[in-house]
Amino acid sequence: MKDNIALKLVFRSILNLIVSASLAFITVFFFIFAGMYLVDRISVVRDISRNLISIFTEAILFGGTGIVLFFLYFFMLQWQMFRNLSQMNQTVRGIAEGRYELDYQIEVSKSSLFSPMASNINNLVGRLHHALDDERKAEQTKNELITNVSHDLRTPLTSVLGYLGLIEQDRYRDEVELRHYVQIAYDKSQRLNVLINDLFEYTRMRHDTSGLKLTTFNLIEMLGQLLVQFRLPLQEAGMQSRLVSDKASVMLEGDPAKLVRVFENLISNAINYGKEGKQIIVKASAEDGAAIVEVINFGEPISSVDLPYLFDRFYRVDKSRTQWAGGSGLGLAIAKGIIQKHGGMISVSSDLEQTSFRVALPIIH
Repeated sequence: MKDNIALKLVFRSILNLIVSASLAFITVFFFIFAGMYLVDRISVVRDISRNLISIFTEAILFGGTGIVLFFLYFFMLQWQMFRNLSQMNQTVRGIAEGRYELDYQIEVSKSSLFSPMASNINNLVGRLHHALDDERKAEQTKNELITNVSHDLRTPLTSVLGYLGLIEQDRYRDEVELRHYVQIAYDKSQRLNVLINDLFEYTRMRHDTSGLKLTTFNLIEMLGQLLVQFRLPLQEAGMQSRLVSDKASVMLEGDPAKLVRVFENLISNAINYGKEGKQIIVKASAEDGAAIVEVINFGEPISSVDLPYLFDRFYRVDKSRTQWAGGSGLGLAIAKGIIQKHGGMISVSSDLEQTSFRVALPIIH
């Protein structure tokens, strides 16, 4: 019955009927006794009362007065109860017509019968306000995504078309220059393929259509194999890598292929942006029921201005780089989505000494 407004209205109306009848009865008796008192003392009142009684009988006079008073009292009590409903109706109409903002709140006394209704309307309007804000943000995100994708696809595609055009028009001196043009077009095509695959994976993550193929595996062993795979890129960058762990085995249940992609991205970023530090350290440990992996490089620190946005799609720390020197701008956004789908967390910290990406994943006990 707490929020049953209809039942409350019925009870309140019945109560108002009883109160109105009681007040009318009391008022009529007050008039009778006051009239008797005044008739005995004031001749004018005595004459008026005799004239009225000669026209109407006492029963009709007092009964009619009681009925009029009853309806008057009942109207006043009901109006007191329903005026809040009228106020709510006017406010909702104002919101619908755009005269009020969507964050406008209906103010009704807590003692009013319509207080729960007003609260529900305020909640509904608030949710509508947030839904419209989310829709605007989603539209803005979609527009930004289209703009960024168009820009990132156009530049390498222009290069591919340009060099293929030179080849098609036989505008090369010899076979060496021809192979050079083909190699450039091939490299640009490969980079286009990377971007398209990243876009596809990011879209699947956003719409939760990328399921996890769960299996049990040893995280320490997987990290060791990854560092072996990166041995050649590390040598070319003049860097060394080291896996630091006090455990030989940390068992996880997850999708190894997707987690490999996460750590490949983190190690690649460490190579691209941490060359000055000459080394990469991958730390693995188990703390409070979670596997903790830190990928640390000792290159140039990331600005504190950039840190909060590092996992946003298409965000690049080095704005002066081209999109390909700085990656597709989707790798960390994809990594965050994969880690969250595994029930984990990913974060980053950076200072003058080192930059560390920290991943926490639930372990199997």
